[in-house]
Amino acid sequence: MAHHDWLGLKQELPHRRRLLLTILSFVIPLALWCLVSYVPWIWHPLIHITDPANVDYFSTGLDIPKADFYKEVANAKAAGDALPKGYLVNPVYLPAPHAVAEAFYTAFKTPPRLQDEPWLHQSLGHSIRTIFLGFLFSSIVGVPLGILCGTYRFFARLQEPFVEFFRYLPAPAFGALCVAILGIDDAPKIAIIFIGTFFQQVLVIANSVRKVDPALIEAAQTLGASKWGLVRRVVIPAAITDIYTDLRILLGWAWTYLIVAEVVGTMSGITLFINQQARYRNFDNVYAAIAMIGIIGLSTDMFLSWLGGILFPWKRKVRRGRRTQPIFPLFDKPKVRVVKTALPVTPNPEGQPNVAH
Repeated sequence: MAHHDWLGLKQELPHRRRLLLTILSFVIPLALWCLVSYVPWIWHPLIHITDPANVDYFSTGLDIPKADFYKEVANAKAAGDALPKGYLVNPVYLPAPHAVAEAFYTAFKTPPRLQDEPWLHQSLGHSIRTIFLGFLFSSIVGVPLGILCGTYRFFARLQEPFVEFFRYLPAPAFGALCVAILGIDDAPKIAIIFIGTFFQQVLVIANSVRKVDPALIEAAQTLGASKWGLVRRVVIPAAITDIYTDLRILLGWAWTYLIVAEVVGTMSGITLFINQQARYRNFDNVYAAIAMIGIIGLSTDMFLSWLGGILFPWKRKVRRGRRTQPIFPLFDKPKVRVVKTALPVTPNPEGQPNVAH
């Protein structure tokens, strides 16, 4: 039955199949997008006018609903007038894939309409800086607090009830307060990212720390480890890989708060670019900018995954049935080797063998 486990229920999928499925996860949505964009009979609700003929409210380049277009065509036939002409198109808010692909290049080369507006690369850089600072400040405070809450019940009882309460409050609700306290520039945006990730970070990291094998802690206490030495030399090394994975996931949450954060105070970053292009009805640039956010986020996560394999090589997957030598053997279960030795035997006065103890 294992040979027919195509879904990977009991064993890992082969490398080629994993690669194929990864490619299909992007190809399938793109194929659906192409079908909707290039196949007229699937969904093209508008007619792009190329020749308005004698219809008063038609003009070249105007997009008209199909029902209105066909109605005017019927009226023109009945009156014996010239027929308006056009072709099926999708709404302007759904550009074709090739138009979005072109926007990836032209959006960087096209100067802003107003002199004081930023270029696209400047907007992206501003957004990345906002994400980096907000998540950095959140991690500086949240990681140590999460480790303490996961290690000691005292800190868990002292902090987690309030953190549990606060994490249900939507971060954008604090936008007005952040502007009133921190001003209208970048500080309130960074604060929104901080609020959106800090409280989740404490709980997630605390839960990962609680998964540390209690036997390691008991062994360290038996050997006389102090309270802070226990955290520094046992808890953190044992949970560091899970904490690193948690931070990768939480960084994705920070990106989800970006658009909301950048409308607080003065609009800036990639959010400003998206809103401007939507106002100008350049929706191909809007789709390109949204895709850029996804590409940057995915690339960052892939880089962090690769970096994690370098920083924590003992967590790499086993390949071809071989296991690399662990860097920290303390956290590997030792194999007990039973050594059989021949014990000396001496006869007793009754002639029975006597085992030496």
